[in-house]
Amino acid sequence: MSNAKGTALITGASSGIGWELAKVFAMKGHDLILSARSEDKLLQLKKELEAKYSIKAEVIRADLSKASGALELFTNVQNKNLSVDILVNNAGLGVFGSFATENDWAKEQECIQVNILALTELCKRFLPMMVKRKSGKILNVASTAAFQPGPTMAIYYATKAYVLHFSEAIAEELSGTGVTVTALCPGATESGFKDAAALENSKLFKDKKLPTSLEVATYAYDALMRKQRVAIHGVANYFLAQSVRLMPRNIVTKVAKKIQERDQS
Repeated sequence: MSNAKGTALITGASSGIGWELAKVFAMKGHDLILSARSEDKLLQLKKELEAKYSIKAEVIRADLSKASGALELFTNVQNKNLSVDILVNNAGLGVFGSFATENDWAKEQECIQVNILALTELCKRFLPMMVKRKSGKILNVASTAAFQPGPTMAIYYATKAYVLHFSEAIAEELSGTGVTVTALCPGATESGFKDAAALENSKLFKDKKLPTSLEVATYAYDALMRKQRVAIHGVANYFLAQSVRLMPRNIVTKVAKKIQERDQS
């Protein structure tokens, strides 16, 4: 695969924001490496994008919830002699409910594995080659959840805080190398995440008109190309993220819990 626009590896490309990111990158003329657990959906997406945009797309199935998942994905990319110009760490998991009494540890562990460990390992493995070439881009999907603690989604919020801080730190380390890092921070979005995390009854999602995955993906691509380090989608989300810095931490946490708790009506 050789493309003047560069090849983008997108994890979690089988649904939601990842699916739409693949479409946006293809529309802009990038070749793609599509990865997720659902190979059938990826093959469908590959066929659609190659036909519509005359780009090339490779499909590599990977389960990033497994400790070996990130290395297996990297190894498969290398074995296919593919060059990754843009790494999009979009894959993510969420768990909704009380940490102490409701949530299953296996699911929480998968959340940490995908959101933190796999994302970090993929950065670790692909970055040296980007630095050597003196060019490359990384888009790490964080969340507005990164800006405050999140009762009822304690682990998810904590993992996204990690993604934000990690991304900002390595972005500064990479200053002057030709490689940039962008942390995307969307708010609640109409995507498959809500169903996967069992958030249907959360006040954060229930009966709300939410931005679409395509809107977020389009914004993310533009922010990445502008080399923006932190990209918060939506004006309201931006001001909400800034406002938490001005309030006492215990108040921020109580408000987050109220916004997100189950709707009993």
